[in-house]
Amino acid sequence: MKVSKLKNVYFLGIGGIGMSAIARYMHNIGIQVFGYDKTRSKLCVQLEKLGMKIHYNEDVNLIPTNIDLVVYTPAIPDSNQEKKYLLKSVIPMHKRAEVLGWITKEKKTLAVAGTHGKTTTSAILTHLLKTGGVDCNAFLGGIASNYKSNFVAGKSKVVVVEADEYDRSFLHLDPFAAAITSMDADHLDIYQDAKQMKSSGFAAFSRKINKGGHLFLQDDLQLRKPIGVSKRHYGIETKEIRAENVQVKNGYFYFDYCDGKAAWRDLKFTLPGIHNVENAVAAISLARLVKVKEKDVRKALSTFKGVKRRFEFIIRKKDLTYIDDYAHHPTELKAAIKAARMLYPGRKLTGVFQPHLYSRTKDFKKGFARALDLLDEAILIPIYPAREKPIKGVTSKTIFDLMKSKSKKIIAKKELVKFFTNKKVDVLLSLGAGDINTEVQGIKNALK
Repeated sequence: MKVSKLKNVYFLGIGGIGMSAIARYMHNIGIQVFGYDKTRSKLCVQLEKLGMKIHYNEDVNLIPTNIDLVVYTPAIPDSNQEKKYLLKSVIPMHKRAEVLGWITKEKKTLAVAGTHGKTTTSAILTHLLKTGGVDCNAFLGGIASNYKSNFVAGKSKVVVVEADEYDRSFLHLDPFAAAITSMDADHLDIYQDAKQMKSSGFAAFSRKINKGGHLFLQDDLQLRKPIGVSKRHYGIETKEIRAENVQVKNGYFYFDYCDGKAAWRDLKFTLPGIHNVENAVAAISLARLVKVKEKDVRKALSTFKGVKRRFEFIIRKKDLTYIDDYAHHPTELKAAIKAARMLYPGRKLTGVFQPHLYSRTKDFKKGFARALDLLDEAILIPIYPAREKPIKGVTSKTIFDLMKSKSKKIIAKKELVKFFTNKKVDVLLSLGAGDINTEVQGIKNALK
């Protein structure tokens, strides 16, 4: 379907991070956008301010007439009355991932996939391109602080896309080039096990890359080379594309970028952590395919402001640091905690973690426990269920009981602000993909 031919589009679940990015794109090219969501979130308010008409009651009478297309997210349950009604109607109805695929079909798509790291890497890539004069469109899975949005508009044929493995969404894309940052087991409700995830997920995605295109794989990952596509590995001190001489100086990371042709020394980077240096290497490798120059890479890396809730500094003082992070998988927790350790050696690390999904807690309980034991003090709050119903015997205590730490506790989310009022804190991390972020401002005020 030609998206540019559409006139009126209805979004069922418009407030989602992926859905709202597509809504912004359509609005930007002159399409009339309407939508439903159950919650009037900050994202929804921003869309309303742009002129999109959104309602929050599940009511079929509020669905506008003359709709050309309905875009929906799998997060909307089948019991939703509007979804039931629209499925019986003659209006074309497609998932968000399909529509994103249509948008990117006729463009030069640079895609970033991975169970973690894809949002940060695609945001870094967007900033590299914009700084380097490549006026790309970008569809991001988080709010890029440089652009204060999850959608960045542009006029060139280049588009940056965060390629989402959930529900095999990324199989709707046909990228010119792609980076895969990680393939840790996740979304086992979709893939059953890690082997399935690799074969029917990431391997299948790699085969979607255009002939003559490029695949960049994080150095620990192994995938068969797709036919007609170049494949290179990237990482720290690897044989192919690499970061060398990684150092921390004055609160910033510095590294050299080497790919066999370029050898760019002493690049200053604003984000902490070895994992983020790897993300930057992947982004630079993709950016070089569209001729972004060294001077622009230097400028972009030193001016990148990060992504909301990706190691986001809430308080950054000499005697008090508070960082908020979206980490919701054991590997992500370890990366965030280790990044804090590298930045603040010898300081006391306190972490608050909200597990996300009962199924993920059940599947990765041991990994969560090991990751949280890296903290000096660990606080757990109840599981955020999102789309799931409770699983018998699975709670935050499931993780708590497996932890070896002697400084650990479980408290209610509503007690967090009270807990941190007048508490002496050195370095604090709030971690999780649920609604723990709604407590950030209150915790910040309590700490101050």
